[in-house]
Amino acid sequence: MTFGFLSPLYTAVSWIIVQFHSLYSHVFDPDGGWAWGLAIASMVVVIRICLIPLFVKQIKATRAMQAIQPKMKAIQERYKNDRQRQSEEMMKLYKEAGTNPFSSCLPILVQAPFFTALYGVLAKVAKGQDIGVIHGGLLVSAGKAHIFGAPLSATFLGSSETSVKIVTAVMIIMMSLSQFVTQRQLMTKNVDLTVKTPFMQQQKMLMYVFPVMFAVMGINFPVGVLVYWLTTNVWSMGQQLIVIHNNPTPGSKAFQERQERLKKAGRLRPDGTEIKGALWGMLPPSKDALSAASAASAAIEESVQARRQQPRRQSKSQRQHGVAGQPTAELSKDAPAEEPEDAAPTDSGTKPAAAKQAAAKPTGTKQGTRQQPKRGGGQRPKKKS
Repeated sequence: MTFGFLSPLYTAVSWIIVQFHSLYSHVFDPDGGWAWGLAIASMVVVIRICLIPLFVKQIKATRAMQAIQPKMKAIQERYKNDRQRQSEEMMKLYKEAGTNPFSSCLPILVQAPFFTALYGVLAKVAKGQDIGVIHGGLLVSAGKAHIFGAPLSATFLGSSETSVKIVTAVMIIMMSLSQFVTQRQLMTKNVDLTVKTPFMQQQKMLMYVFPVMFAVMGINFPVGVLVYWLTTNVWSMGQQLIVIHNNPTPGSKAFQERQERLKKAGRLRPDGTEIKGALWGMLPPSKDALSAASAASAAIEESVQARRQQPRRQSKSQRQHGVAGQPTAELSKDAPAEEPEDAAPTDSGTKPAAAKQAAAKPTGTKQGTRQQPKRGGGQRPKKKS
């Protein structure tokens, strides 16, 4: 029987499973469910590692969708009575931003051929037919493998045994629940909820549609396929947790939590950017980075204080002469805000300049020697005739 255009994919999937099975056979029973089940899970890990560049592209596309949300909101409000024009403008905006609202579905779409190939491999194993590199003794061994009493090729609807139905039902529930938790994690922590757009509605719809869809289709999935999807959902959940924790979407709840963590750790610059440490921020920042951040923070604080400081009030005589040889610039820092007592007129009507001259007369002390009367500070006494 020919496999059509999927024949190379069937061969590739069966070859990967067989290689991992031979590895786990050194630890577990070659005919047991652990060896074959772990082989399928390991194949998932290999596929997801190969899809990491696509996952990065998906993250960038999602960020681009977040960045154009204000423009999407404006288009939605402007053409709210013209659905066709609104759709045209949205498509034009997606093209300019280099993204689309279906970018979050890319990993699932790319995995679809591998899922189809695994489904076909397990279907052939259930019928005892050779497929790919699984034939002879490997085919017999795969037919004997059971996971918690359920054969790898058994399905919920295709089996009449209660134990098989219980195992498949539990796996279907776990598969759907992990899908829901992964999508809800994205919606509640890594999306800016302040802006309501069609993209937000799409993400919210996917959060409920995908789990229900997988639950309905899961009743026809073999146990091996359920192992595949459960493993890939757990991988997606862990991968997304790492991304949300280290590189969340700006404006989201996770972004605010990350900023608080960086601030407490001393890794947040005054402008809100992160101080990168070794290994792209995974390790604590170096002493030089912390010193540079502290210096920048101190410089900004000093600049703010300098802008807030105002010159102090001076008297008229202080502005003209200064105090005892002290420059006027320094006087603005040290002079008291109030008018000095010698600037006020006395009861006898003596002028302030005469009072200052009398106070400045040498007293025979060292201090009096330094404080010499200034010229023109008062009237000279007349000579006696």
